Amino acid sequence: MGADHDHGAQLARAGERNRGRLLGAFVIIGVFFVVEAAAGLITNSLALLSDAGHMLTDVIGLGMALAAVGLASSFEHRHDDGTARSRHTFGLYRLEILAAFVNALLLFAVATWVVVEAVRRFFDEPEVLSGTMFVVAVLGLAANLIAFALLRGGDRTSVNMEGAYLEVLADTVGSVGVIVAAVLIEWFAWTWVDPAIAIVIGLWILPRTWRLGRKAVQILLQAAPERVDLDALAGQLGAIDGVIDVHDLHVWTLTSDMDAATAHLMVGTAADNHAVLDRARQLLDEAYGIHHATFQIEPDNHTGCHDVTW
Repeated sequence: MGADHDHGAQLARAGERNRGRLLGAFVIIGVFFVVEAAAGLITNSLALLSDAGHMLTDVIGLGMALAAVGLASSFEHRHDDGTARSRHTFGLYRLEILAAFVNALLLFAVATWVVVEAVRRFFDEPEVLSGTMFVVAVLGLAANLIAFALLRGGDRTSVNMEGAYLEVLADTVGSVGVIVAAVLIEWFAWTWVDPAIAIVIGLWILPRTWRLGRKAVQILLQAAPERVDLDALAGQLGAIDGVIDVHDLHVWTLTSDMDAATAHLMVGTAADNHAVLDRARQLLDEAYGIHHATFQIEPDNHTGCHDVTW
């Protein structure tokens, strides 16, 4: 394409940009998990130990998200010093999506367990230490609000961050629910409030977890991003001056904020291939935000493409 052809330095992907936020949230939640678990053991409070267990899932989820970002950043497939390329030609960016999927499974399991346990407690009311519940829940709310502030915003740019964000959001709502339950139990001795609020929290988490898992699965199955209309894109590529036919069009998401596309563009023998390639890349960039596009330019008198079987 000429000496001036350069793909240029790529912007850091969404997961890498949010690594500091993830680390901060992980440390805060991890420290408070130890505090809450210790308080539960000292007071022999099942409620606190259960909440500590939920916070442990946050620690695990945030840890997986953080590890996925770190591993994805460590395995780059391009080397400027001429050394051998990694077998992972797309890097390990998909680890971030796998972490988000596991987070969704973890959240779904916890939310389901909360609902089931809450229903059981309607028929078997345990001793509730409302005073201890209130103090620890307030401290937990403070820790979760800090982590929530760190992760907020990143959830809109990264599926991995969205999973971590939902972990902390669920625990934040849970802390609020425990505070409300502790106050009502202390004032009115309404022990049924504890399982009732737990059910509301569980049912609130489940649909959000389902959407996160569905989004992660779509990426893992290499489905085209929902914002991309493949028929419309094929029509726009076909309307480029000199293009006769468009086929083998593929669009997929590698990881959050990193979409890719490939296509075969059949052109007339008199077409300016350089102009076709530049216009196609400009279209993907400006109209769809896809910065990594690979096009195969095929003259209309070329044969062999029909031999491709899939």
